[in-house]
Amino acid sequence: MAISDTARRTHQELFPGHVSTLARTDPELIEYFDNFAFDEVLRHGALDTPTRLMVQLAAMIACQAVSEYRVMMGAALTAGVTPVQVKEIVYQAVPYVGMAKVFDFLHATNEVLTERGVELPLPGQSTTTPDTRAERGLAVQKQIVGASAVAGMYATAPADEQHIQRYLSANCFGDHYTRGGIDVPTRELLTLAMLVSLGGCDAQVKGHVAANLNVGNDRGRLIEALTQLLPYVGYPRTLNALRALNEVAPAQPTPEQGTPEQEEQ
Repeated sequence: MAISDTARRTHQELFPGHVSTLARTDPELIEYFDNFAFDEVLRHGALDTPTRLMVQLAAMIACQAVSEYRVMMGAALTAGVTPVQVKEIVYQAVPYVGMAKVFDFLHATNEVLTERGVELPLPGQSTTTPDTRAERGLAVQKQIVGASAVAGMYATAPADEQHIQRYLSANCFGDHYTRGGIDVPTRELLTLAMLVSLGGCDAQVKGHVAANLNVGNDRGRLIEALTQLLPYVGYPRTLNALRALNEVAPAQPTPEQGTPEQEEQ
């Protein structure tokens, strides 16, 4: 099997002048991986290149794939993802993946940016203060999750867990979702990519499928994002995510398919 012209062209656009060492040591694997990830998968949907790479970077943080992250971060910068956007992906990962896992990616990000001549620190993106983070966070949490759902979370949490609900509002949403650099719909797409890639987060994946729908990322866009994650996170986690998507936002039957009731008649 030869690497297709499209896969070669895509690879050259993302990694100009780079020849993978694996192409020499593992040519068969690289041939069909490149054909799949850089040609076949890209034929589905219309997710733009920067968004595709941002979603993949978010997934790599959750997968703890720091070496691949470094490589793909370089590709993302080449494709037009800004240093601020890359940093915001890493910051967005903290409440979902945890600082213990994000730590190495923060350093890797700083190293790649420094190698490219980017001066650190980058311009600040925080829009809240210690006095406003809780109120602003609760407002954006209600926008994303739904006001009734948030009220239910507070109402049903036992007294000794109320502080966790306050942390969700003030820290997860107030400190992170209110930041500049990346808009809320994109942040939600990144969050879903992280949760899918972590594994073991089925309830949270379903919750953030619904949250994505609330902020305008429809079923088609979510399928496009999951398709672009597939080469990097594998089939089991992708299929689990599709199951969650189908439970929250089932596909509408096409006229050719009809409904189950119509098929029985």
